[in-house]
Amino acid sequence: MNVCVLFIFAVFRLTSCFAKRVELDWNIEYVYGARDGSNYRRSIGVNGATPIPAVHVMQGDTLVLNVHNKLDVATSLHSHGIYNNGTNYLDGPDMVTECGIPPGESFTYEINTTAQSGTFWIHGHTRHADVDGLRTPFIIHSNKPPEDYDEELLITLEDWYSQEFLVRMEYVDNVKGQERPPVNYATGLFNGYDANRTASIKFRPGKRYRLRVISMAANNWSVFRISGHKMT
Repeated sequence: MNVCVLFIFAVFRLTSCFAKRVELDWNIEYVYGARDGSNYRRSIGVNGATPIPAVHVMQGDTLVLNVHNKLDVATSLHSHGIYNNGTNYLDGPDMVTECGIPPGESFTYEINTTAQSGTFWIHGHTRHADVDGLRTPFIIHSNKPPEDYDEELLITLEDWYSQEFLVRMEYVDNVKGQERPPVNYATGLFNGYDANRTASIKFRPGKRYRLRVISMAANNWSVFRISGHKMT
């Protein structure tokens, strides 16, 4: 029994040695651009960037997000797919499991990844900020990948509108209006941009690829196919 306990303790200590705290400072703020290639407008980014760079950690790491709200409204973050067992106060939905972060204030999220690995994403969970760009992939790399492959590729699918979400909501909420709200179709974004501007992905014959595909869309479904290939 003592030998078994000693062995388990040794394994725990060894795992702990490799795990680390990945600390990021996020200034959530307004940015301007035309991610759909035609409509230059205000959106929400992090540290002046849109799309927001993906977050990568190893399983067992603790992700520490120091969030500083530079918007003029409250904000919060939800880590999509993360269990948050015992830490539901970090789950994101404001006025449900936590209070939103007021303008000019800061809050720190700590996400332990010991129990999970895989493909997730982080997005805003206050006033539909995700629709306006507050969303990014969150990849927890397994210490034991499920299969062998030569290269890993990340693919994100999004919907993007020519107007900010709250502007469009004003049309819907106007119960006194006599006309239907104007149609505002979404543009599909592939890896952050419309198809005419996004970077090409080149596959080499004979190589095996792992694709991490994330739908970060708010209202629209995407169909993902690779011509001439069977998806597994």
